[in-house]
Amino acid sequence: MSRNAAETEGKILDLAESLIRKNGYNGVSFRDLASGVGVKSSSVHYYFPAKEDLGAKVARRYTDRFLEALGDSEDGPATESEIVKKLHNLFVSALGSDGQMCLCGILAAESAGLPESVITEAKSFFDRVSEWLTVSLSRTDWAKNRSEEEIKVEALSVLALLEGGMIIARVQNDPMLLTMLRPQLAR
Repeated sequence: MSRNAAETEGKILDLAESLIRKNGYNGVSFRDLASGVGVKSSSVHYYFPAKEDLGAKVARRYTDRFLEALGDSEDGPATESEIVKKLHNLFVSALGSDGQMCLCGILAAESAGLPESVITEAKSFFDRVSEWLTVSLSRTDWAKNRSEEEIKVEALSVLALLEGGMIIARVQNDPMLLTMLRPQLAR
């Protein structure tokens, strides 16, 4: 792919991510993307033959970037509170940057009406973030007397609290609500 083609594809993906986070998957059209990027609608179809191809790639890229921001679960923070805080801060930063939801949270909420490939990528986000949290927590003193299943449940609970907090903060138009949440693990 040429440099110009890669730049155009990147612009389409960036705008699609922003619009999906703002309007949901069904609130985005190729016409909106073409207009926003400054290309013809047929150009968007060149890169993404179907909307589900676009949706799946946007979700995959979002997930990869999110996990990259978290870093290696084996080399991360040493304590459970630092681990949870790192994840919390990433959610706060995502909401604070533009007031929009987690892309995969939006897709999960709309999953009943989405193509399977987009659902698969949204699931992958939750699976991978939960796995990162589980592996990270497994290295701490907090996890020493806990089963793998208990650690997984706690990881999922923290992730659910953060996604739910994002929804409430967005509908209240108050990103500080997410900042005020104190996700904690069971003692």
